[in-house]
Amino acid sequence: MTATLDILERLTGFDTVSRNSNLELAAYVEGFLVERGFAVMRLPSPDGSKTGLYAEKGPAGQGVLLSAHTDVVPVDGQNWTRDPFRLIRDGERVYGRGTTDMKGYVASALALADRAATADLKEPLKIALSYDEEIGCVGIQEMLERLAPLIGQPRACFVGEPTEMEVAIGHKGKAALRAVCHGQSGHSALAPNFTNALHLAGDFISELRTLQDDFAAMGARDAAYAVPYSTLHVGKMSGGTALNIVPDRAELTFEYRHLAADRGEDILARIKAVAERVSSRYPAKARVEVEKYNAYPGLDVPADSPVVLFAQKLARSNGTTKAAFGTEAGFFDQLGVPTVVCGPGSMAGQGHKADEYLELSQLAACDAMMDRILDDLTN
Repeated sequence: MTATLDILERLTGFDTVSRNSNLELAAYVEGFLVERGFAVMRLPSPDGSKTGLYAEKGPAGQGVLLSAHTDVVPVDGQNWTRDPFRLIRDGERVYGRGTTDMKGYVASALALADRAATADLKEPLKIALSYDEEIGCVGIQEMLERLAPLIGQPRACFVGEPTEMEVAIGHKGKAALRAVCHGQSGHSALAPNFTNALHLAGDFISELRTLQDDFAAMGARDAAYAVPYSTLHVGKMSGGTALNIVPDRAELTFEYRHLAADRGEDILARIKAVAERVSSRYPAKARVEVEKYNAYPGLDVPADSPVVLFAQKLARSNGTTKAAFGTEAGFFDQLGVPTVVCGPGSMAGQGHKADEYLELSQLAACDAMMDRILDDLTN
């Protein structure tokens, strides 16, 4: 595991919070892989400030794809007791931003690439690294059109988000939405004569809560999830400029996370019906406008599918789980690539928290899985 830890130390040292560029990390990874005989392709963001990477080594064929993101969440406002961008070992843990989510997996994949450099590969080893996953899987969506023909049709894709090395066969899909509520401004002394946009917003939130109650009571259910039904959540609301002015505009940002059995299009249609119903209670010019500005697909793989059985063999895991959080796995699944999620660390325990750490036993288990992947590709 020494090589993996050395790589993880380098990766942790790059401040790749999503608001920053990842180009320095990408250059390090690109150089590392090129030195080991991999063909590497850059997949830059539209503005060129970030890049994804696709790398491949071995003869033409299906092979196995390892997928990960290179960005991490911010440390602002968190009470870190260690430098978040320096790998620090303390007992059987290594601390640093991204150790669990998910540079530990990236380090293990690169250590595998180092071993694969001198191996007699019978099939290709493929690696895809993205950017801006933490802000809604933005990077993979920008990369996908160029990435799809490069990866071809691997017989398995492993997305290395932290699952404590359990094989995750599903997660909910998500959509992020914005609701703009339009009212009528005026002096607050005459407030009843005007349409307060915040009142529309309040009514809209109340209706969304009723819709959430309906999903909880009557919607599809999947007991494999901690919350076994589709959910709605309002994250932000803003409106108004001064206490003595009736606000003519209010804005909400909200989301839904849905089970595979609840189609996202149907949920969006119900939300838009809620907006129309709220709007109809007010004068004609008052309205609630709803816009979906981002989304990513869910994942729902049958537990008896070949990729699951293959992953269980590699990870030495007999069971399966479903992740509470979203991943990029749904995008590969939609390309027809058999995909599961499996990686070291606990998202619930360490992900996005101060003093994020990774248990060395988890990293060792991931390295062992990578060794089995190499055995599979060379036999």
